[in-house]
Amino acid sequence: MIENSTNISEKVGMSPGSLIHIGDIHDQDQLITITDYNKKTCEVINAESIDDIVKYKDKDSVTWVNIEGLKNIEIIESIGEAFNIHPLVLEDILNTHQRAKFEDYDDYQYIVLKGLFLENKNSTVVYEQISILLLNNFVFTFKEKKDDLFVPIEKRIQNSKNRIRGLGPDYLTYAILDSVIDQNFALLESLDEIIDSIEEELLINPATDTLKRIQNIKRELIYIRRSVSPLRELLNSILRVESTLIEEKTQIYFRDVYDHVLRISETIELQRDMVYGLMDMYQTSISNKMNEVMKVLTVFASIFIPLTFIAGVYGMNFEYMPELKWRLAYPILWVVFIVVGIGLLVYFRRKKWL
Repeated sequence: MIENSTNISEKVGMSPGSLIHIGDIHDQDQLITITDYNKKTCEVINAESIDDIVKYKDKDSVTWVNIEGLKNIEIIESIGEAFNIHPLVLEDILNTHQRAKFEDYDDYQYIVLKGLFLENKNSTVVYEQISILLLNNFVFTFKEKKDDLFVPIEKRIQNSKNRIRGLGPDYLTYAILDSVIDQNFALLESLDEIIDSIEEELLINPATDTLKRIQNIKRELIYIRRSVSPLRELLNSILRVESTLIEEKTQIYFRDVYDHVLRISETIELQRDMVYGLMDMYQTSISNKMNEVMKVLTVFASIFIPLTFIAGVYGMNFEYMPELKWRLAYPILWVVFIVVGIGLLVYFRRKKWL
């Protein structure tokens, strides 16, 4: 099996269901964590092979298999064979450029969406594809890399008094979706702070770097909107589906996630409007700054126009110019220069042009 990163163009011409990883391969080993639980017990182990997973098939408990890293294609192919997962679904799991969607099959359901995280170093958004398989007593999650996204869910499962311990795999699927989607709130709050800092910068001292930051936020919001907008359709499909895998009492929790998606979408639209407002503010600030410069230059030019006229008149080499013969002509001319300059400054000040 191929273990290196592959571009979409390299897959052209291959048969449907060919298991090839498309996307970035992160420099870390694949980690498979099995969490098996019911009301009374909870077991967490790290799986080494498909055999460690298959032995939980006949248990009545809920088994969550979390696979972090898509480097080892063989294990994903083995999961597909052991749990009768369609090859096209496995292909979508390995293709990390998927659009968020929900697919309902006879024995399982497939959900794919993007996890969004803000990289503080350069204020860019990092995208991670998360695939979920919901089966009768199993939930599989496939992530591109290891991170702390699911740590709160793991802690809830280990707490014997938490609601999640007494509910089924459909509730666990809800908890996973809720965790991934709510991560967007933290992302948008961070973007809000960045937008506020840019706005303050525009009011104080707009610069070329400020425009670059605005353009970067604008581009990131476009990508975020592209990742979040399909979530409405995804949640609507889950709420409309008639399946024994999702109990009626769990539907209310998915409706709550749908409300979160609506709030996130509204926040994104609001931030887009704010960014466009920042663009206008930048243009206005630069124009005002240029107007201030032009005003100063115009004032100096206006002052020197009459002085240049006087200097031009007395710079003519006519023989019969009586003032040229005066002993005090030079100092008198400087006095005229100074008086005219000060007089124009006072006039401009009274007119509030300065």
